[in-house]
Amino acid sequence: MMNEGLPNPEDKITSARWRSLKLYNGYRILISLLFLLTQGAMQWSQSNSKLDFAETVIFSYFFFSILSAILTWMEKPKLETSLTLQIILDVFFIVILMHLQPEQLSVGILLVIAVASAGLISDGRLALFYAAIATIGILFQQAYNAFISHENNQDYTGAVLLSLSCFATAWLAHSLAKRMQHSEQIASQRSLDVQNLAQINALIADEMQDGVIVIDKSLGVQHLNAQAQVLLGLDNNFARGETLSTISPDISDMLHEWQSSNKHDDPASNIVKLSHQSKELRLRFLAIGESRQDGAIIFVEDWSQMQTQAHQLKLAALGRLTANIAHEIRNPLSAISHANQLLQEDEEASPSTKRMLQIIADNVQRLDQIIKDVLELNRRDRTNQESIGLENFVTDFYHQFCAVEKIPDGCFLLQNESENNDISFDRRHLNQILWNLCKNGWRHSKQLQGSLKLRIFSTPRLQTVSVEISDDGAGIPENIRNHLFEPFFTTEKSGTGLGLYIARELADANGAKLQFKTSNSGTQFFIHLKKA
Repeated sequence: MMNEGLPNPEDKITSARWRSLKLYNGYRILISLLFLLTQGAMQWSQSNSKLDFAETVIFSYFFFSILSAILTWMEKPKLETSLTLQIILDVFFIVILMHLQPEQLSVGILLVIAVASAGLISDGRLALFYAAIATIGILFQQAYNAFISHENNQDYTGAVLLSLSCFATAWLAHSLAKRMQHSEQIASQRSLDVQNLAQINALIADEMQDGVIVIDKSLGVQHLNAQAQVLLGLDNNFARGETLSTISPDISDMLHEWQSSNKHDDPASNIVKLSHQSKELRLRFLAIGESRQDGAIIFVEDWSQMQTQAHQLKLAALGRLTANIAHEIRNPLSAISHANQLLQEDEEASPSTKRMLQIIADNVQRLDQIIKDVLELNRRDRTNQESIGLENFVTDFYHQFCAVEKIPDGCFLLQNESENNDISFDRRHLNQILWNLCKNGWRHSKQLQGSLKLRIFSTPRLQTVSVEISDDGAGIPENIRNHLFEPFFTTEKSGTGLGLYIARELADANGAKLQFKTSNSGTQFFIHLKKA
């Protein structure tokens, strides 16, 4: 779920209620400390016993305040239990202080504060209960004065008003708490929505093929997705708020120029190109606010990769075109070949005529081979991959190749250095790749004992199995190495120049890699295959 890792709203509300209770405990300590410091100046009842009792009550209230603050700071016991016990004891001490103080309303106002605070802290759940506890304490104190102390000059108006004030305050606290709770729930939900949206935006930015850099007013980098780090060659130790000039001075200069540009209505002014670490990057600037100085989003695109993709699309379209042309050429070519064979059967033809007919036959055969290669190349994406035991497959290929190409015994060696070599590959494609490479290797080798080698080996670290075809020829000249896999590039008069190109394309189509090494002592071609 998207909310994973985000704080629970209930936990946040509970934590806020604990903080409120801690503040109330601080208030209680302050009140009890004031009682403690001013007890000599307060007008208590004149009885010595009541004076001693008043000191005991004040000291007890102070120690109770300290103990409650300690337990609240430790968040023990549970919140509801702790709050209820503290408020009941608050009412108890305040009622006793009211009994000892002639001016009861001056102390009784503390009951209203206690009830209001308890109602707000409890989210209004027990507000009326706390008001009822305070009212019972007030009425009990009045009844005690009237029936036990026999103080007949008691004014019940203050007690009634104080009780009503407690209930009114409790109801107001209840209403306010409910509204606050509703507002907190809405705020918490909005906070979760905002955090979810931020996570979604970050996920989308990280999955984008383009790099994304978010810049604030002070040119600090607020966000940098993974693709931007790759394109700019940065490590993963990016710190939010790091300045753009530290990450890329060139982009920082371009951003300054864009911000100071007057061409705000020209879309072309938002796009610039940058050469960075042998890459062609295209940068597109987008203002975040109304002004370009408020910050910007920079989209970074690999322009060289886009050009490569466009080139591949052109090649694919060209491949389809050449395949269609090859189909159309095949019919007249077959007619030419058939007519040439009929002319070659004429025994009365002169030697020069026979020579011309043979040249026609050779070129017809060469054109036919080119057409076969082009049609095979057009079918590169229609692979039929299957699980192949490479050892058995290469062994069968080895015997077949030696028989067809008439390789003398001992000139072509087969070596297997891998045990678990099952691969997933198109059987027909693998056969054609090996045939092209081995045929090239045999043609350019010295054609002596051990001149051509076919070796199978595995690389456990990369989970790959590789096939090496090596020869002992003179190697590939340096001036043609960069053109080795280009189509129709050949140094042979009778070659089509498509053998190595098709081999590499078929390898790529099956998820394999074709590489080579060359020197004056020979050339090695490697086919790196993924294990099944």
